[in-house]
Amino acid sequence: MATVSPFPPQFQHPNSSSNFSSPMLQPYLEQLDEKHKQQPQPQQAAVEQVDNDPKQSHLNLCPNPGLINKSISTLYRVSFNQNGSCFAIGTDCGISVYSCDPFCEMFRRYFDNGGGIGIVEMLFRSNILVFVGNGDNPQYPRNNVIIWDDHQSRCIGELRFRSAVRGVRLRRDCIVVILEQKIYVYNFADVKLVHQIETISNPKGLCEISQTAVSPVLVCPGLQNGQVRVENFTSKRTKFVFAHDSRIASFALSHEGDVLATASIKGTLIRIFSTQDCSLLQEVRRGADRAEIHSVSFSPTAQWLAVSSDKGTVHVFRLKVNLGSQVKPKGSRNSRVTLAALTSPLPFIKGVLPKYFSSEWSVAQFRLPGDSEYIVTFGHEKNTLSILGLDGSFIRCKFDPASGKEMTQLGIHNFLKSEKAP
Repeated sequence: MATVSPFPPQFQHPNSSSNFSSPMLQPYLEQLDEKHKQQPQPQQAAVEQVDNDPKQSHLNLCPNPGLINKSISTLYRVSFNQNGSCFAIGTDCGISVYSCDPFCEMFRRYFDNGGGIGIVEMLFRSNILVFVGNGDNPQYPRNNVIIWDDHQSRCIGELRFRSAVRGVRLRRDCIVVILEQKIYVYNFADVKLVHQIETISNPKGLCEISQTAVSPVLVCPGLQNGQVRVENFTSKRTKFVFAHDSRIASFALSHEGDVLATASIKGTLIRIFSTQDCSLLQEVRRGADRAEIHSVSFSPTAQWLAVSSDKGTVHVFRLKVNLGSQVKPKGSRNSRVTLAALTSPLPFIKGVLPKYFSSEWSVAQFRLPGDSEYIVTFGHEKNTLSILGLDGSFIRCKFDPASGKEMTQLGIHNFLKSEKAP
C-alpha cells in the first residue's frame, strides 16, 4: 500500500508544494512544438530562442541555468509517450524531453545536487510527468513516485511504497505503479487507490494499459510463468492468457486495448491474442535463434507490429487481426493454432515438416547501429518507425511492406551529444 503525501523538507526541488493538488492538464508542449516548426533557423537555435523568450519562462531548458552544460555520465531510462510524438530520458543529472518529428529538445530539468532519475513517464504532450529516482545519488528514493506539473514548475504529489518501484504507466484518468510482485492503480483526479493486483516476480516492471478505449484494459504478468493477466475495469472482468511455456519477456497492448502481443524469454515467436476472449489470433516468427526481446509495439490501427531485440534488428510484421471473424480452433480457446498454418498454400505438408517452415515472417527489417538496447514505436507518418537506444541514438526509418526489403533510414541523431552541447 502506498501513501500520498507532500514532499519531505530534505527533498530539494523548486516551488515544492505542501499539499497535494489534482493535476490540471495544460498541453503546452504542442505550443512549443509549433514554435519549433515556425523557426527557419537550425533546431538548436530554435531551442535557444525559446530559452530566451520571457513569455515562455516556464519552458526554460533548465530551471538552473548554471547547470545547462552539466555532463551526463549515465543514461538510466528512455521512454516514448503514449502516442509516440515525444520521448523522455532519465539520467544521473535529471530529465530531458524531446520531440520525435521534427527531432529537437523540448526542455530539460536538472537538479541542484545532480540527483539521478531512473524512471520518467510523460502523459501524452501535457505538463504532467512522473519521476522515480535511481543511481548512486538518486534525486528521490527508489520506492517513491513523484508527480510533477511542469506548467507550474512544481511537484504536486508523491506516492510512497515499501519496496522499489519497477515501472509507472499513465493514462488520462489513472496512474499505474508497478512493484516487484504487485501493481497499484490510482484515480488521477484524487489519487485514490482503485485496484491492486498480485503478480509473479516482475523485475522489468511489465505492464500496459489501453489509451483510447473508453473502457480501460490493463495487462500484466499473471501468477505463473508464461501467463498474462487481462483486467477490464469497466466490466470488472479478469481473464488469463496462457501465452507461452516459459517466462514472459515483453508484451504490448493495442491502443484500443483489444489485442495483445506477447514474447517469451526464448524470443523466437510473438503471439497475438484477443483480450476479449483470450483466443489466439496469430503467431509470427522473429527468427530461429534465441533472442532477448527489448520491445514490442502496435501501430495505431493494429495493422502492423514492430519488435526489437538484442540481435540488432527491428522487425515489422503484418497483422491479420479481424476481431469480427476470429479463427477459433476446436478445443481450448487458447489453442496455439496459427493463421499461417490454417492458410498455408501447401496444406499437404502440414504435420510433416517442422512448424518453422510454415511460419509467418516479417515484411521489413532494419539493422541497428551497435549493440545497445533499443525500443521502438510507430511514427505519425505512414509506415514509419521511431527507434530509441540507450546509447543515445534516435532513429527514424520507413518501411515498404510490398517490397519486403530493408527499411530506409530517414534520419539519425544522438541526443546525448546534444545534451552536452553548450
